[in-house]
Amino acid sequence: MSSMKVIRSRYSFVILLIFVSAVIKANADYFKCPKASLCYGKLIECPKGCPSAYSKNKNAKVCNVNCDSHSCKPHCKHTKPNCDGPGSACHDPRFIGGDGIVFYFHGKSNENFSLVSDSSLQINGRFIGHRPAGRGRDFTWIQALGILFNYHKFSLEATKAATWSSEVDHLKFSYNGEDLVVPEGALSVWYSPEKDVKVERVAEKNTVIVTLKGSAEIMINVVPVTKEDNRIHNYSLPAGDCFTHLEVQFKFFALSPTVDGVLGRTYRPDFENPVQTGVAMPVLGGEDEYRTNSLLSAYCSTCLFSLESGSNKETTSGTKSGVLLDCTHGAFAGYGIICKK
Repeated sequence: MSSMKVIRSRYSFVILLIFVSAVIKANADYFKCPKASLCYGKLIECPKGCPSAYSKNKNAKVCNVNCDSHSCKPHCKHTKPNCDGPGSACHDPRFIGGDGIVFYFHGKSNENFSLVSDSSLQINGRFIGHRPAGRGRDFTWIQALGILFNYHKFSLEATKAATWSSEVDHLKFSYNGEDLVVPEGALSVWYSPEKDVKVERVAEKNTVIVTLKGSAEIMINVVPVTKEDNRIHNYSLPAGDCFTHLEVQFKFFALSPTVDGVLGRTYRPDFENPVQTGVAMPVLGGEDEYRTNSLLSAYCSTCLFSLESGSNKETTSGTKSGVLLDCTHGAFAGYGIICKK
C-alpha cells in the first residue's frame, strides 16, 4: 500500500514539473530580429532569467539578441544607464570615469563640449542650464549628444517640454544633417545604410541604445528635472520648462591610449585623476580645452578626431602609433574598456 502511495506521489510530482515547465514556456517571449540583420527570420526563445524583451521596471534585465552575430543567441541585459557605473554621465552632470572616480563637470549653458575625442571617434555634449539670481555659475545638464564616426554625423537630443509626460517621446534624431525618425515602440530598430550605426528603442519611448559598430555602445534615457530635484538642490527653475535632459552610459571597445575629452581622458592608461576625493562635489575643470564650435564639430584645443582616421579600420583596433592600450585599466562590469585579442 505504501509503495502505491510513493508511486502516485512521484507521478504527481512529475506532472507538476511538466505543468510548471509549460507555464514558464508559455510566459516566455520570442525575440524577433529586424529584416536588415543576420538573425532575421529566426524565432529565438528568451532565457528564464529574462523571459521578456520589454519591461517597465528600469532596473530589470530584459531579453536581448545581438542580431548582427552569427550565433543569434539570447542573453539578459540592462537597458537603461546605470548612473552609478563607470562611463556614466547623469544629473547635473555627474560623471564616473573609466577609472571609477566620480567627478562633476559644470560646463556652461547653451554650449558644447567634447566628451570623448579619439582619432576615429568624436562624441560631444550640448549643455542646457539655468543660473539663479546671485549665483556665480550655471546649473547644467546634458541635453544632446553629437557623434562623428566613419565620415558620418549622428545627433540625438532631448526635446524641450514645459511639463513632463512619460507618455510623450522626447527624443529627436538626425543623421548626416537630415532628421531621422525611429518609430516608437520597444525593439524598434534603425540602421545606417552601411550598418555601422544602429539605434534601438528598448522601451516604448525615451530610452534607446546607440551602437557604433566596433567602437562603442551608448545607453540613453531621457528624464526631467523633477520638482523634488528642484527643491533638494535649490535650482530655482523657472516655470514652463522641466529641463528634459539625458542620462547616458558609455561602453567603449577600441579607444586609443591618447583618447581625450571630458570623460575620454579618464580612460587613458597614464591618466592621474586630479579631483579632490572625500568632498561632496569633486569638480574636474577644462571648459576652455573641451569647448567645441557646435554639437557636431571636432574643433577644440584637445580634439583628436580626423576624417581620415575616422574611416581607417586599423586605427580602431585599440592601437595608435604602435602602442597597445592597457586593457586592464578601468574595466568595471563591462562598462569601461573592452579589449579583444
